[in-house]
Amino acid sequence: MSTPRQRRKKSVVDAFQRYVANPVVRQVAGRVPGAPVLLETTGRTSGQPRRTPVGGRLVGESFWLVSEHGLRSQYVKNLAADPNVRLRMRGQWHSGVAHLLPEDDPRARLRELPRSNSAAVRALGTSLLTIRIDLGR
Repeated sequence: MSTPRQRRKKSVVDAFQRYVANPVVRQVAGRVPGAPVLLETTGRTSGQPRRTPVGGRLVGESFWLVSEHGLRSQYVKNLAADPNVRLRMRGQWHSGVAHLLPEDDPRARLRELPRSNSAAVRALGTSLLTIRIDLGR
């Protein structure tokens, strides 16, 4: 359950990301080294592709990330409805299957992921959730 403060924080972060950060980041995500990866999910209501910039790290055949709003994040709701995704990394699309990992310690996981994104997730997050995407390269 979230507190009124967490709900306000999520609302402010969502508005900033939707109207300021994501449109800018979407232009370079998955193309420029060091830039966020572009995650493509299928909209659970519309059935349309939805693209969200995310930060994380490729480890072997899996891409790891931490959602800052956990199960309240729209892209996580899409993943729960349909775990089949695509990731754009280094200019190429890769298909994969997402796994929500509520039993994983997201704060410990953030220590293994890129520092700049991890700091933002810790600062802006209200309900952290680890996600692993197994790629079918």
